[in-house]
Amino acid sequence: MPDAVESGKDPKDPLAGPATLGVALLTGDPRKAIVKLSGPMIVVMLLMSTYNLVNAIWVAGLGPDALAAVGFVTPLFMVLIGLGNGLGAGATSLIARRIGAGDRDGANRAAVHSILLMVAISIVTTVLLLLFADPILIAFGAGQTLGLAIEYGQVVFAGTILILVTSMLASILRAEGDMKRTMYIFGASSLLNMILDPILIYWAGMGIAGAAWGMIISQVMVAIVLLYWFFVRKDTYVSLSAKGFSWDHATIRGILGVGLPASTEFFMMSILAILINGMLVMTAGTDAVAVYTAGWRLVMFAIIPLVGIAMAVVSVSGAAYGGRHYDKLPVIHHFSIWLGLVLALCTSAITWVFSAQIATVFTYSPETAYLAPTIAAFIAVMCLFYPFVPPGMMSGSIFQGVGKGLTSLAITALRELVFIALFAWILGIALGYGEHGIWWGMVAGDILGSIVAYVWARAYIRRLQAYA
Repeated sequence: MPDAVESGKDPKDPLAGPATLGVALLTGDPRKAIVKLSGPMIVVMLLMSTYNLVNAIWVAGLGPDALAAVGFVTPLFMVLIGLGNGLGAGATSLIARRIGAGDRDGANRAAVHSILLMVAISIVTTVLLLLFADPILIAFGAGQTLGLAIEYGQVVFAGTILILVTSMLASILRAEGDMKRTMYIFGASSLLNMILDPILIYWAGMGIAGAAWGMIISQVMVAIVLLYWFFVRKDTYVSLSAKGFSWDHATIRGILGVGLPASTEFFMMSILAILINGMLVMTAGTDAVAVYTAGWRLVMFAIIPLVGIAMAVVSVSGAAYGGRHYDKLPVIHHFSIWLGLVLALCTSAITWVFSAQIATVFTYSPETAYLAPTIAAFIAVMCLFYPFVPPGMMSGSIFQGVGKGLTSLAITALRELVFIALFAWILGIALGYGEHGIWWGMVAGDILGSIVAYVWARAYIRRLQAYA
């Protein structure tokens, strides 16, 4: 049976107070909502990923050890991003469901709980990362790059609270359908970051630490603007007023019910990255990690449009579920997959044709030039990865939107830690195909994981409609 709406209100009641344009869009035609809400997110995430690529390009100029060092820190950074995006997904899902149910006060309570929860988690996470960075990176196999990895990682970890709290504030805006302001502020942050990187890395002589400081400075700017919107301008649909606030266990459970599984999904991606790094070191040494680090950044860049669509799906499906408009869910599911598939096929074609040229971007220095052919080969293999991402990603977002975080987690666990890791090991290690086998194993695991996710989501939606 479908879960009861959290607020206990009649979902047909009008919204408590004037709705913003974002809320009106969120609760209207799901196709239009997905297109209009995902568009700004795709723009901002492309800009942010462009920064990541530019960051890798500038770091590559410091040599392969510096690029590999960033690769060893990346799994830990993914844990931070996972906490921010995961708990943000929990907040987005709950707030969107309450908006869809017409419970504005409940949406406000969920937002305040989300921020306080994120601040507490940020403090604990910062302490743990700063205390245990050395042994963790050693366990990851950093080896000769440990000094550079620590130099880069300590700055990143010190800025944990900025990364996580700004992510949560952006998630609240997404929950109420306000994607444009998120686009403006994070887009500006990415541009600032790209400007700061060469200045701090080379002109200021800070080396690899300069890349980390560029990110921290840009995050400070994001935090200032977001806090201004919520606490000074106060023109958002959701209010962060703490007046009359008291802890509500049901609200916390609602956030964590999606947020913890979603965060664990990113943690699993970090575990997968660690496993892949370990396999690559076993088969081809740290150069293979440098290739994977550079090439995987391009993959992350290429799937950004799909992530933008998936984030919109969480909000739109959450509002539909909260309002008990279950007839919208199959429309949301199929439309988002087809939209994502069109974009993925275009991406595959472009990266296939220009794989060699793209590889040279990461190997412009004499120290890294010899990696170009291998990076180009990795990029070419990953072209088969992209078209199978949308069915799995959009299916997981449907489950997150309706509050089924554990189901989304199970789907990710199967894809990342069973299918991808297993096939990478079989082809790369057991059958002896080396780093190329590992790449093909990642593609095979992605295909199988996406098929399972799609079938699972379709079955759930049919059951939900049958009980409605």
